[in-house]
This record gives sequence, C-alpha cells and structure tokens, in this order.
Amino acid sequence: MGDHAVTERDELTLRVLGALLREDVLGLRTASVPVERADGRWLRLELSGTAVLLPVADEGFQCEHTARLPLLEVDGARVTGLDEMIGSLRALAAPEDRAGYDAFAEECRQTLATMRLHAGARDGVHAELAARYGADPADWTGLRGSLAEDTLAAYHDHPVYPTARGRRGLDDENLRRYAPEFHPSFPLRWLAVPREALTTHGDAPLPAWWPTPRQLGLPDPTGHRLAIPVHPLSIGEGLEEALAATALGGRAVLAERPYLTVVPTLSMRTVAVVETPLHHLKLPLATATLGRRNRRTIKPGVLPDGAAGQRLLEAVIAREPRFAHSVLLADEQWYAETGHELLAVLLRRYPATLQDALTVPLAALLAAAPGGRLVIDHLADRFFRGDVLALYDSLLAVLLDWHTTLFGYGIALESHQQNTSLVLDLPHGRTRLRLLLKDNDGPRINTVRSALLDVKPDDFTDPRICGTDDRPLTDLFTTITGHLCTAAVAFGLAAHGRASLTGLLRLLRDRLDEAIGRLGADGEPMRAALLDAERLPVKAMVTAGTLLSKERSGAADVNKYYTSGPNYLLRAGVRR
Repeated sequence: MGDHAVTERDELTLRVLGALLREDVLGLRTASVPVERADGRWLRLELSGTAVLLPVADEGFQCEHTARLPLLEVDGARVTGLDEMIGSLRALAAPEDRAGYDAFAEECRQTLATMRLHAGARDGVHAELAARYGADPADWTGLRGSLAEDTLAAYHDHPVYPTARGRRGLDDENLRRYAPEFHPSFPLRWLAVPREALTTHGDAPLPAWWPTPRQLGLPDPTGHRLAIPVHPLSIGEGLEEALAATALGGRAVLAERPYLTVVPTLSMRTVAVVETPLHHLKLPLATATLGRRNRRTIKPGVLPDGAAGQRLLEAVIAREPRFAHSVLLADEQWYAETGHELLAVLLRRYPATLQDALTVPLAALLAAAPGGRLVIDHLADRFFRGDVLALYDSLLAVLLDWHTTLFGYGIALESHQQNTSLVLDLPHGRTRLRLLLKDNDGPRINTVRSALLDVKPDDFTDPRICGTDDRPLTDLFTTITGHLCTAAVAFGLAAHGRASLTGLLRLLRDRLDEAIGRLGADGEPMRAALLDAERLPVKAMVTAGTLLSKERSGAADVNKYYTSGPNYLLRAGVRR
C-alpha cells in the first residue's frame, strides 16, 4: 500500500480477500499456482476458462498467505471495487451458490458503512469514556467499568471473520442507540406472559428491580403473569409473529411504557442493568452477525444447555480445587423461554467480588484505548510493571491449565475472546490474574472421558454436544483457545512491535507443552492434534455462515465448520 493511508474500504477489502483465501473459496488456496512478479507473489487460479490472480504476502496465522493489495486481476483486468470482486467470484460459483455471494456483498456494504461510522465516532466516544471513567482503562474497575472496556473492544476487528462489525438489518440510528461501540443507555420494553406459557429455571429469587405486570401498568388480577424484558429492536412485526406462532397473541400483553435502564455489552443482545451492573440480561435480537445464518436470537434449548454447562464446570472445579482461586463463573441458572427464538431471557448474575477488580474481555486486549495506546499496554503498566510479555505469559498459564484440564475431563468450551474475561486485582499489593467465563452453551463433550463427572447425552438438548470422540474437542480447543484466545494475541502483539513473533510463539508452545504434559497419557490426543500436527483446523465462517447453504456445505454447526491452515506452533520450536 506504500505510504498512503489505508482507507476503511481498503482495510475491509484486504480482510475479505484474506478470509476468502484462507477458506479456499473456489479453490483460491489449493487450486491456485504461485506466480512471481516484479512487485511480489501472486496466486493464479484458472476456473471455467477465467484467470483470477490475487496478490499475496506471507502470513502464517491460519493461512500461509494473505491478501497483499486490495484488488483482484480477472483475465488481465484489475478489479478494485469490493462489490465487483465478489461479483467476479460469484460468476465463477455454481449457480445454486450465487445467492450466498449476493448476501455476502450486502454484508460487506453494511460493514463498510459501519466502519466509516466508527471512524467518525471513535475519538468522541473515547473522550466521553475518559471523562466518565478516567483516562486510564486499567483503572476502570467494577462491572460498570467493564462495560467501558466492552466499548473499546467493539472497535477492534474479529481475528477471523472479516465483516464482524456489520449487523444485518440495523442502520446507523439503530447502532448509535443500541450498539456497544457508542456506549448508550436505554430503557427496555416488557411483555407480561402467562406463567403456564413459560419454561423457567433457577431457584434464586428474581432481583428487587424486576417489575411485576402491575408495576408496568398492566392488569394481572390473578397474579398468573410474569413480566419478561424485550429489547426495543425486537418490537414490531417480528414480535407479533412470535406471539402468533406461540399462540400468545391476545394472551401476552406488551407494556406501553419502557422500564429499567440498561447498557449494551460487547455482544449487544446482552445488556447490563445500570442500577445493578452485576446483573445482565441476554435478550434475543432479530439481527445477524458473523454471517447471515448466525442470528442473534435465542433458540430453544440454548439457555438450558448453558445452565447445564455451568453446572458441569462447577463439578470440575469441585474436583480440581486450585481453580476455585483462578476461574470465576457467571451464574446463568435463571432463564425463561417460550419455545420461540424471539421470546426468551437469561438473567446472568456476576460474583459480587468483581466490584473491586478490573474485568476486561480478551477481545479488548489489542483494542486502542483513549490516547491511542493498546489496552494491554495500560494493563501491563498497572499490574506487571510495564512488561506486556509477563502479562501474556500469566494469561497463558491460567488459561491453558484450565482448558487442558477440561480436556482431561472430556470437555472443550466455545469460550472465545468475547466470552472470556481477565479479572485483575492487587490483593495485598500482589497481582492476581483470574478468568471469568460466561455463555457455556456450545461445548463439545467426550462422554467416555467425562465418565467421572457422570455426564449423559440427555443432560443437554443439543445432540451435537456429546459424543465419544476426541476430535470435536481438539478442533474446538484449537480454533477457540488456540487461535482466538492465545495465538491471535501473540500475532497482534508482534504486529504492534511489543515482542518478536518467534519468541511469542515459542512461549505459547512451551506453555501448551507444559499444560498438556500435566495430563500424562490422557493428553496425547491433544499433543498429536495441536503441537505435532502439520496443519490445524481453521474456522470457515464465511463459507458456512453466508456463502453456502447448509445443504451445500454440509455444516452441522456453522460455528464449527472447518478448513485447515499451517501449524504456526511447529515453527516455534523443535518437535519432540
């Protein structure tokens, strides 16, 4: 790109082309041949008599190469518009797949508009956060401060999915009013639902702020209705269709006046109660992120599986008491659902001890803080005497010990960089680093390994969760704990000049080797799949989430559909 500033369009184009190459769309990776030109390497793909060339550079994180310039060459003509590039690839796709390319082009347009909105708003939002919480994000303690860390994270791109900032169907006004990157507050709407129409779970009483229908101005003479919150973005045709589908039309009543002010978290559909930030509400949204099939609704069964996942993790901690001091779990036992994906709610309760600690999602570590430095720089200054590498090493020690131990019990979690937070404090003047986990609804469990925990397939509603094979576990561990939570941080720190990539990857491999070694023979499947494999599984999220139908991709789960990439850990050290 030379000395010219990279525009939002160029940045998005490079990310999109890199993702399409990584996922081997149309054979861009495996069916192409390298061509050396004066300006560098290109990959040449010939398909149906059409030659497509992509300029590439060495990459190494989940793919050998990535896009070097924001362009394609098609039959000798340079194509520089992202719409036109996707259109050129669409013309080469099977006719039954072309609608997916159209959807992806629209996804890119939405994302570009959002990126431009972010570029114009970020300095003002940062200034507002600094004025409200302080100039240094390492001082934003308590869960109220954690919401500000979420706002910083919302401006940082997803490590894998190129159009993660886009949200299907939401315009600029919707984003400014309800998205975490603008740190807004807003009141919820409430629906009074007959109790017999709800499946509820959880023994703890509802908080004092939870309204009764009468407090909302709704008649409830027999006391047989429960008020459940509804996100303002879900009001309208979608909600009416949901009420009709569940035969609740006329029986459930929407309160006219809003009630309870909340602030969006990084996930947007989960909001924190301003009055009591220890309480969060996960609410369905009629939008999609990370692909058109990744809807932000709450499908029936997801909340029961999340509650069961939490109980399973508590059972592991009971058997491995050292984690009682290093792993915190959000309480996700209270939920209500109706059997429709737009009519459900989870009440998430956080430990009260977090009020005195700094809680930062992993997704925020490489985000820019007010003033321009990275969040991780601020954390290192306060808690590790300015040593970013020491912070990263401490994170690896806790995170990898936890997840490899879970593997020994036959469990792998989808605890990605949004669902995993660092909890940092200074009891007695010494730094303590812990993990905070939430959203445990999508694990993979080998019931042979988990026999000590007495796990049965019917403990979960999703039949994909339980099996008798290690491969789903090692795939999930690699793509989530490996790529997103640890390696993405290493590659990012190296890109920002905080440490050498070789040193960071060697450290990651060493810590993985130590953690797997503690499992003894039980760790050998993980060692073979992660440390010693020539290639590693890589999420193909664009392919499964947008480009191809489930029938065409064969994906049982769009979030666990894989291609493969180089094993960057092999280069970090000598094999055994």
